[in-house]
Amino acid sequence: MQKGDSIGSTTIRLDRADLVRYAGASGDFNPIHWSESTARSVELPGVIAHGMLTMGAAVQLVTDWCGDPGRILDYQTRFTQMVPVPEDGGATLEVTGKVGAVDAEAGTARIDLTVTDPGNDGARVLTKAQAVVRVDQP
Repeated sequence: MQKGDSIGSTTIRLDRADLVRYAGASGDFNPIHWSESTARSVELPGVIAHGMLTMGAAVQLVTDWCGDPGRILDYQTRFTQMVPVPEDGGATLEVTGKVGAVDAEAGTARIDLTVTDPGNDGARVLTKAQAVVRVDQP
């Protein structure tokens, strides 16, 4: 494994039902995530996905790559764009990952994720999305 190696890519589809399920699981019932009129009343483009849903969905690529969510030692990101979720058709996120750094002594690799919304002019919705993964068991 070397810096720059790809870990793959995936496409994530989100629809309004996903937002409702996430609200129930997380307890985040903010109406901007389910009410079109409320979202527009606060000058949003419409209903938007929960940031933590977007973050959690994106890291699934890393989990699939390393085979065990317990190997993810750290994961963080910056939220840079909203993800509008239209009632008709939902939203699509494109996630790609590559090795950003390898620490052979620690037995870890930093995986850098690129997360974009093709339906929003390809906007990057997360920046500095990075997961530190144990790649060598002690």
